[in-house]
Amino acid sequence: MQEEPYVMVGGDGQYSYAKNSNLQRVGADHAKTLIIEAITENLDIDENVSCPNSNIFGIADLGCSVGPNTYVSMKNIIEAVVQKYKSKGRNLPEFQVFFNDHVSNDFNTLFANLPADRQYFGAGVPGSFYHRLFPKASLKFVYSAYALHWLFRAPPEVGDLDSASCNRGRLYYRNATKEVGQAYSAQFEKDMESFLSARAEELAPGGLMAILMSGRKDGTLPRQSSIGPQDLPLESSLLDLVNEGIISKDKMDSFNLPIYGPSAEEIKAIVVKNEHFDIVRLITLTSNSSLMPTVRRGV
Repeated sequence: MQEEPYVMVGGDGQYSYAKNSNLQRVGADHAKTLIIEAITENLDIDENVSCPNSNIFGIADLGCSVGPNTYVSMKNIIEAVVQKYKSKGRNLPEFQVFFNDHVSNDFNTLFANLPADRQYFGAGVPGSFYHRLFPKASLKFVYSAYALHWLFRAPPEVGDLDSASCNRGRLYYRNATKEVGQAYSAQFEKDMESFLSARAEELAPGGLMAILMSGRKDGTLPRQSSIGPQDLPLESSLLDLVNEGIISKDKMDSFNLPIYGPSAEEIKAIVVKNEHFDIVRLITLTSNSSLMPTVRRGV
């Protein structure tokens, strides 16, 4: 299986991510105040603790796609960090922003549209955020918005025609059997553990990580997730093609989207189990069932 087969549509055409990411922009706008508060209250800028030999403040946006949302988020984060330094009477650092996404992401469009008035040095870092991407303790702030609902892969068993967990006639786990939901839950836990373990190496002690992600309410089952309704027309169309004999039923039954929306309870349990991070806040944005965990790397 290819490691990175899922990328957003590049360029700035009618179907590009740049022209079809307004919902993500709204979610990020709602989270702006929360990020500023987290930086003000929880970011450790003690030079003796975090990066004693460097005046570089490293920021990474994991799953940045092609813009323009990432530009706005990076600007908000840097402005909040600048205010934090000024409030402590510290000299401002130089900012280095690392834009990360799949190898086949349209980095050309991303860098062609970088704001001319940006207050940072920008660099692209291609690769999966489920693995290490940066040198040890080189980052002070990690951000990711609406990217971690994409799993490393769909659970193998849900596409296995001989498995009791085979997700027949569906593209994802919404309204599926309990076994299918459990398989997706287990895959998310495995992937999230890989994500956190990688960031534990890369984030400097006292550094923060804020994640904005799709989720679901506590006390609900995976099959009750809010993720997926937008794909119902695609699922219905594929089933029509199966009924018309254009594609095989087995091919439909073996294909599943690698997406998952966790509950806050799941996120908390995974972070606690990892042991490298302290949860400083875990907010549920009720307007769109998004979650925003903010964690700090232990000192």
